Amino acid sequence: MPKNIGDLKNAVAALPLQSGVYRFLDKSGTVIYVGKAKSLKKRVAQYFQSQRNKDGKTLVMVGKIAAIEHTVVDSEADAFLLENNLIKELRPKYNILLKDGKTYPWICIKNEPFSRVFSTRQRIKDGSKYFGPYTSGTLMYIFLDLITQLFRLRNCNLSLSNESITLSKNKVCLQYHLKKCKGPCIGAQSREEYQEQIDAVEDILSGKSRKVKRWIEEKMQKASDELRFEDAQNYKKQLILLEQYQSKSVIVSPSITNVDVFSIEQDDFESFVNYLRVVEGMVVQSYNMELKMGIMETKEDQLLFGIEQVRNHLGPLAPEIIVPFVPEQVISGCRFHVPQRGDKLHLLEMSTRNAKAFKMEKIKRIEQTDPDKSLNRLMQTIQKDLKLSVYPLYIECFDNSNIQGSNPVAVCVAYKKGKQSKRDYRKYHIKTVTGPDDYSSMEEVLRRRYSRLLSEEAPLPQLIVVDGGKGQLGIGVKVLEGLGLAQKIAIVALAERLENLYLPGDPDPLFLDKNGLTLRLLMQMRDEAHRFGIGFHRDLRSKRQIDSRLRQIPGIGPEREAKLLRRFKSVKAIFAASVEELAKVVGASAAQQIKQETSVHNP
Repeated sequence: MPKNIGDLKNAVAALPLQSGVYRFLDKSGTVIYVGKAKSLKKRVAQYFQSQRNKDGKTLVMVGKIAAIEHTVVDSEADAFLLENNLIKELRPKYNILLKDGKTYPWICIKNEPFSRVFSTRQRIKDGSKYFGPYTSGTLMYIFLDLITQLFRLRNCNLSLSNESITLSKNKVCLQYHLKKCKGPCIGAQSREEYQEQIDAVEDILSGKSRKVKRWIEEKMQKASDELRFEDAQNYKKQLILLEQYQSKSVIVSPSITNVDVFSIEQDDFESFVNYLRVVEGMVVQSYNMELKMGIMETKEDQLLFGIEQVRNHLGPLAPEIIVPFVPEQVISGCRFHVPQRGDKLHLLEMSTRNAKAFKMEKIKRIEQTDPDKSLNRLMQTIQKDLKLSVYPLYIECFDNSNIQGSNPVAVCVAYKKGKQSKRDYRKYHIKTVTGPDDYSSMEEVLRRRYSRLLSEEAPLPQLIVVDGGKGQLGIGVKVLEGLGLAQKIAIVALAERLENLYLPGDPDPLFLDKNGLTLRLLMQMRDEAHRFGIGFHRDLRSKRQIDSRLRQIPGIGPEREAKLLRRFKSVKAIFAASVEELAKVVGASAAQQIKQETSVHNP
């Protein structure tokens, strides 16, 4: 085995330029990473070039490499298949790995005489047919409910071979009396008739509902021709049920007969892939998977890995695969398509919404079950997105509030470890600014806040968020530089329009995903500052209105005003009180003045 980085670079130099699969081993001989390459030499050499643009996880892995092995293959397709097989067999530490948190349910058509149809989470290789898996239990039960209403199938566990039916003394159950089963256990229904129903169930679960519809229409017409009008009516009810189901299920044009749809969402830790199977214009299957991020893997690699997992798990793919971008790898018998408009674009957008919802569900679950891990993910993501030197465990956000220049105020809200810290919220009356001057107001409040923290030697935040654009950000940078805090506290501005983020020294806005951890938290802080500031402004205006109305009355000053409000709670209640009640608080003379004011305004 190579002993040092020089030996490893010599090993890389000896690699061929052909397609193949490479494997990194640690000093114990364990495979820690498997990758594929169009050119083995060029791809592997990238790991040992400049470390500047590599993330921490890649650097750690490269530091553990003690040996390199490779396998040359004829094509990229062969390399992809070999890589996938090796990952499943070796489960290297630094590769993309499926993260199966649970077993999804399937619908099983049991391999037995007079097959039963039921849901299960276990797949047994006994010849039974399985449809799924269903990541949505609601969708699965819609199917099962439709089947129950359309067909009269048994749900008992009896063994129904020809011999057992002939020899046994079975008694029909309640399902038979409710006309939900035709009693195959007593020979009241032939195997051929029962199997017709099972074939129709398979067609429905495969998305071929139009075929089932034609079959029911034929039976209805035959019953009508033979004057079996009650049977014909029952078939008509089945058709109505099937049409109602189709009306809920058809989300695209029925001309889209057989396509598979894949989409992918990512954060800094996992990828989330959604898969939809569409047959005859209906989504008949939906499946989500979570992938652990690999080393130096592109989004295309992640999507391809997800597609290959679906193919291995669920069988052959459709001839047309709708994707958000075309992967480099070709899959035999399939054609990738990136739609630009129409029903296929609608399908891709629906799949993307499912992937985003799955991602949010996983994030929320981590927040609930593992707060420390959730906090670490949040801090790591914000640090990376905003290019910070430390985790922003303490963040403060500022907002100015004034209406047409009246009662100018500002507020500061604080978040510690990603949560509100209301004890650190602050309200500010603007003292040195006249009129609606947002820049000067922001400068005054920032200077007052951080001068105070410095004089008290109180803890400083790692990050400041100001509500506004480049102008407000420039003011914030100026204040921090004047106080000698520019190197200690990072600052960003969040503009409400388009949710643009501005960083010091960068004239262009930073665009982040609105559903990403960083922008979600900053928007939440900005909105909380708006709420807090508007509430403060409203209270201030209300107090001044009370002040002005009461103090216009002769004999009512600040002290009497406070006594009246403590006793009656509101100006309305004060004016509604009797002279006697008022006199007990402020004396007879002042009480008469208040009642006189009331009669003037309410004659």
